[in-house]
Amino acid sequence: MDRAALADFLRRRREALQPEDLGLPTGARRRTRGLRREEVASLAVMSTDYYTRLEQRRGPQPSEHMLASLARALRLTGDERTYLYRIAGHNAPVSLSASPHVAPALLRVLDRLDDTPALVLTDLGETLVQNRMAAALFGDATKHTGLARSAIYRWFTDPAERSVYPEADHARQSRAQVANLRAAHGLRGPRSRAGELVRALQKANEEFAELWARHEVAQRFEDHKTLVHPELGAIELDCQALFTEDQSQTLLVLTAPPRTEGHEKLQLLAVLGLDRFSEAER
Repeated sequence: MDRAALADFLRRRREALQPEDLGLPTGARRRTRGLRREEVASLAVMSTDYYTRLEQRRGPQPSEHMLASLARALRLTGDERTYLYRIAGHNAPVSLSASPHVAPALLRVLDRLDDTPALVLTDLGETLVQNRMAAALFGDATKHTGLARSAIYRWFTDPAERSVYPEADHARQSRAQVANLRAAHGLRGPRSRAGELVRALQKANEEFAELWARHEVAQRFEDHKTLVHPELGAIELDCQALFTEDQSQTLLVLTAPPRTEGHEKLQLLAVLGLDRFSEAER
């Protein structure tokens, strides 16, 4: 670990970002060039003291998980992310598409979406980052670990995962989940994490095994969705998907036309927020 290089790199990347680049308020009196340390720490989900010690060359070696959070918070490119891992004393993940690093272009769009649910997914249905509205609608989808990070895996192994969709849509959603995984499996190969998911689900769920045998392949995101919120009930939303060039990550944006019931419920969702959602789960 090169503490001096790490400290200097973090400081310079922090100073190169502007609050408006990330959808943060600029404030009337802002003496700090670029972002404040506490803002980076908040974006990276770590304490301000921990981040400050890294910039002051006295922090412990960050874990790979911490480095991934810092790379996302500082909007690093793939090359910058690799450099960050190396000066911190870690080997950078081999494949960008198979890593938790969010494509900077998708993050820039997500940063500007604060009034409608939006989230970035991998081709395995893993939520990499979500805005406040998406968290209020779906709960914290970034908290899962292991195979359960994949919404595809949870769909076939955790009955609670299906509660966000009306029962009448479950069969269609099952087919879409398997078709998405088939597309990722074809791209990544049987020895990849996609292959690991397939093998685990074939053993765990008969419905999955039957659908997998159909060989349906597609990256499917329905243009129109009905989602069920524990307090607001059914919400009809339009779904827009923006893919990275290699199709490994997707930005999903959920909207509703003005003056519709769905739009009114989104406005209520913004008021309820994540805290009320969490209370409903308990």
